[in-house]
Amino acid sequence: MCDRLEQECSREVVDDKRPTFGNRFLTNDVDVYTHNAWDNVEWDEEQEQEARQAVLKNSTEKMSTENQLKYQQEADKFWDTFYDIHQNRFFKDRHWLFTEFPELAPQSNDKDINLAPRTIFELGCGVGNTILPILKYSKEPRLKVYGCDFSARAIEILQTHPEFDTGRCHVFVMDATSDKWTVPFEENSLDVIVLIFVLSAIEPARMQNVAQNCFKYLRPGGLVLFRDYGRYDMAQLRFKSGKCLQDNFYVRGDGTMVYFFTQEELRDLFCNAGFMEEQNVVDRRLQVNRGRMLKMYRVWIQKKFKKPVNNEE
Repeated sequence: MCDRLEQECSREVVDDKRPTFGNRFLTNDVDVYTHNAWDNVEWDEEQEQEARQAVLKNSTEKMSTENQLKYQQEADKFWDTFYDIHQNRFFKDRHWLFTEFPELAPQSNDKDINLAPRTIFELGCGVGNTILPILKYSKEPRLKVYGCDFSARAIEILQTHPEFDTGRCHVFVMDATSDKWTVPFEENSLDVIVLIFVLSAIEPARMQNVAQNCFKYLRPGGLVLFRDYGRYDMAQLRFKSGKCLQDNFYVRGDGTMVYFFTQEELRDLFCNAGFMEEQNVVDRRLQVNRGRMLKMYRVWIQKKFKKPVNNEE
């Protein structure tokens, strides 16, 4: 099964009723199988070294230039196939979304005629795991939600969902790495841009362009909300030799691509585009399969970046 699908499903099970990550700590190893997950798990030097060695082993052999071009040029086809196969397994209610990112939560008084309108845009919206909960729980009459995805099939699936609200939401197909975005909103107009497990699917050389376009379309004071794979996540360590496109950038068995970030390179990426860093958190989590007595070490990075207001630094 594709790791991205595992990521979506396991995150729903683990985070469904958690207030925020960072609240359940493993203090005694004998307790490890008493819960499905543990937060902020510290790695010792031996585990760090084992992770480095695993990455060195699976990334020594790089794919040929010809194969790299194939996966990059046909990325939309691989994602269309992915969503065709897994379309009915993605509609999960992300309760964790509003606790990790309260900026997306429904505003408290949605009947107030003076409530400021909000505009949210999600890059790589897929089949709506973020958009649908926002539409479901927020009744704000002047809320406008936009979403785009590289996969035309994902957009089709989202538009057919019974909770998709055409009055408050507009989704479309777009390659987020394009030099110039073709979008139904103006520059300097968005309140929030959401990037959840999407930048990792993009070729590293094209990521800076995504950050720059985010800066262009956010209003001053607007936010980028980011969550994605961190370096040495379990998914990176289990790649076999021959699947590496570039350092820390791999192709999965289904043809989709994935990159594993560090906090520092993400800071550089967005700050070079003009943003201010508001949050920088590594979520090191130990997930446990109690039935099979398995330990799975996950590493995710969560960040928030703000577009400065006037001369704000």
